[in-house]
Amino acid sequence: MKRGVLLVGLGAAVALTVVLAAFVGAVRPQGAAASSHREAPLIADDPAADNTDVYAFVSPDNKDTVTIIANYIPFEDPAGGPNYYRFDPTARYELHVDNNGDARDDVTYQFRFKTSVGNPNTFLYNTGPVASPGDPNLNVKQTYSVTRITSGGSSTLVSGAPVLPANIGPRSNPSYVTAQGVADLGGGRKAFAGPRDDPFFVDLGSIFDLLGLRGFNPAHLIPLAGAAGEDGVKNYNTHTIAIQVPKTDLLAAPAADGIIGVYASASRQKIRILRGDGSSDSEGPWVQVSRLGNPLINEVVIPVGKKDYWNASSPRNDAQFLNYYRSPELASLVNLLYPVLPDTPTDARDDLVAVLLTGVKLPDGTPFTFTGDRKADLLRLNTAVPPTASPNPLGVLAGDLQGFPNGRRLVDDVTDIEIRAVACGYGSALQGLLGLCNLSPNNVVGDSVDANENAFLSTFPYVATPNRGYEHTGHE
Repeated sequence: MKRGVLLVGLGAAVALTVVLAAFVGAVRPQGAAASSHREAPLIADDPAADNTDVYAFVSPDNKDTVTIIANYIPFEDPAGGPNYYRFDPTARYELHVDNNGDARDDVTYQFRFKTSVGNPNTFLYNTGPVASPGDPNLNVKQTYSVTRITSGGSSTLVSGAPVLPANIGPRSNPSYVTAQGVADLGGGRKAFAGPRDDPFFVDLGSIFDLLGLRGFNPAHLIPLAGAAGEDGVKNYNTHTIAIQVPKTDLLAAPAADGIIGVYASASRQKIRILRGDGSSDSEGPWVQVSRLGNPLINEVVIPVGKKDYWNASSPRNDAQFLNYYRSPELASLVNLLYPVLPDTPTDARDDLVAVLLTGVKLPDGTPFTFTGDRKADLLRLNTAVPPTASPNPLGVLAGDLQGFPNGRRLVDDVTDIEIRAVACGYGSALQGLLGLCNLSPNNVVGDSVDANENAFLSTFPYVATPNRGYEHTGHE
């Protein structure tokens, strides 16, 4: 995920970049709030259930499979012991797939977790070097199960699979092997659960200082030209669940390829009872408390008074939020605060509706990511588009049809892409392909945080090894 800043004169382009990067208020760089990090009032108080990012793509090293990744728990300090971050056994984490365009779950992968403590009479997370998730020196262990749910019933794909432990330091973790967290489900299917380096990046400090990007805001006492952004998520971890399965596991039979809609969620039981002895119980029906399909939606499209309601609602009912897509507040702010720029359309934004709520068609009417007229915030993936050896971070905007908004890869620069989308600067590639609007210099803006600090892996689960607590230095 990168964010290139192309300055077309220090006036229009700079100004546009500032506000536009705001639109991506949660997107990555130079100032956005990661895809879904702390995006709504209630979930900001419940980090263990906070779904921060979702990715779906045809696996680059196995083109017959699809990989779906969801991250939870934002801003994990790798040095945050002795009670290191972990999945919550009282929460239900799920990956949802719609394969027929009705925005109902056709396939769901449900992850549930268990925690065990070997010796409750020590404060230590580990009592010596840890060589594996099952090492006797690891005092606090987690395991997980994965259940596949369809209209025909449910089946447990794995139970008791180990969750990777925290990556603490050279004494505690002389080696840290990602493969130990990968569960083989058979038939080329895999699952993963554990801490990872947060693959998102964004200049949070700059964007939330009244939308003034660090490189362009003199109030930050930094020269206007050439100042780099500060990645607000750099050196922080998150917790990842992931699956890799044959395409046919996700598609309506007997299709070998097709378009699917994906989102992730976390749910809790309605009632939590706090006991006087320090314990607690959860009871009652399950309630969705967090969801994420396309990045940035609940952060900067949905207003604060609707954010918690949006998290609890189903994508199937997203038509009720249609007006926020057709008349985005951000577009109005661009015109109000930066009149030197070409006017960004502020209403009747059916281009955003198409890209984010229904998917889009090619000029001849062939569906590219189009799944039907039902409005639903789903990350749509056309599984027929093969992986490319040289992915372009700007995805479809740059003519790379495997990239966002056709699914989302770890390398996709969703910040720049969505900034340009709101500013109606889709670029010549997407304009020619889909006929969407294209204003200049709106079509070249971006931010200046250009890469994740750690390289992604070439094999499942692809997300980089978690940062180690011993070396954690925050943003320095």
